[in-house]
Amino acid sequence: MKAALVCLLAASAWGAQHRASVKKAPSGSEFAALGQQIVQMLVSGDFSGAEQKFDDKMKAALPEDKLRTTWTSVAGQVGPFQNQLGVKVEKVREHHAVNVKCAFQSANLTVRVVVGPSKQVTGLFFIPDQKYSPPAYVNASAFQEREVVFGTKGWMVHGAVTVPAATGPFPAVVLVHGSGPNDRDETLGPNKPFRDLAWGLATQRIAVLRYEKRTMEHSAQAAGMSNFTVKEETIEDAVSAVGVLRNTERVDGKRIFVLGHSLGGTLAPWIARTDPGIAGMIVMAGATRPLEDVIVDQYTYLASLGLVENNELAKIQEQAARVKDPRLSSDTPKETLLFGVSAPYWLALRGYNPPEVARRLAKPMLILQGERDYQVTMQDFAGWKSVLSSGVAFRSYPSLNHLFMEGQGTKARPEEYEKPGHVSQTVVEDIANWINAHR
Repeated sequence: MKAALVCLLAASAWGAQHRASVKKAPSGSEFAALGQQIVQMLVSGDFSGAEQKFDDKMKAALPEDKLRTTWTSVAGQVGPFQNQLGVKVEKVREHHAVNVKCAFQSANLTVRVVVGPSKQVTGLFFIPDQKYSPPAYVNASAFQEREVVFGTKGWMVHGAVTVPAATGPFPAVVLVHGSGPNDRDETLGPNKPFRDLAWGLATQRIAVLRYEKRTMEHSAQAAGMSNFTVKEETIEDAVSAVGVLRNTERVDGKRIFVLGHSLGGTLAPWIARTDPGIAGMIVMAGATRPLEDVIVDQYTYLASLGLVENNELAKIQEQAARVKDPRLSSDTPKETLLFGVSAPYWLALRGYNPPEVARRLAKPMLILQGERDYQVTMQDFAGWKSVLSSGVAFRSYPSLNHLFMEGQGTKARPEEYEKPGHVSQTVVEDIANWINAHR
């Protein structure tokens, strides 16, 4: 999960709505200069000045204190800033993406500053300079991949269907992301856990559909909705994806499973309840506690590592308390709530109990958990176990983190996500074996 439920390296509020036209469009060099200026402001600690360059949505998503915390987290993971290495400007619809390559003590990062037509910053990303290479358990000749476009009118998303290169029919899986604006690979730093899963499962003769999350592909439109909930964020597209697989050649339409990671795992029972034809659910690090409680625990842990200041933790605790307040209503100002997310989002989750919903569905389930995960913990794993029994398989992995990748130490740290890795082969094989056992 990004933002709240993942590492702090992906702060973003990509794309404001197209603003009023200006008399003279800024040149590419002007955009480049602005991007480099933002980087220099971060380096010098002028977070207030940087915030003044943001548009309104970015100011709400990444105010001065959160910007400071994010930059501190970056420096904590890759060491002190050394110098700028170069700049490149890309045109992205009405926006310009200014990619400022920077050298830090232990790694190079690209600071991606997205600038709107009126020269206000609409997005900010920190991208490690590392390339993806497939894990050893992937056999690229064992499958074929093609692009698809699907979804709800006005919210169409792009994705990829990966199908084994044989006759079939094959069981199939829809991969459902965690929170935040995720791409189809659920990219975090140099890691692409959903690509690992898609290619690994396809090698095991299981078809997979993964796709750009709506909040990635339509970020500005989603940010502009006052009543945006998990239904629009996740559930609608996951159900549509199941429909795509049902109409995919060489896929067994009666053996389509939903695999949800993090928030996607939490919502897997909701998705299966929406489409009763789903064959079963695979939950990877799905929380069973209220989201606001999970977020407070995460920030408490990060504060114990010195990555979050005490005043930021206190603010998160206050905002979480407002989310829990019985007086919360759709009129509650979003600025007073966690991450500036509006009240309808939190109200839609109120009372949702994933294990209880799953129990009533009585579908096959596989629950997976990394024991070193600090974002969704063994407490959540125990929450599934306390309610579910018949027809449910449980697996936990002592050395794995939130991305189901290997690491050292009792509990993972955020900087672990910036090290290249792959979803454990054992996890891929456990999922494949479980799916193949349900015919």
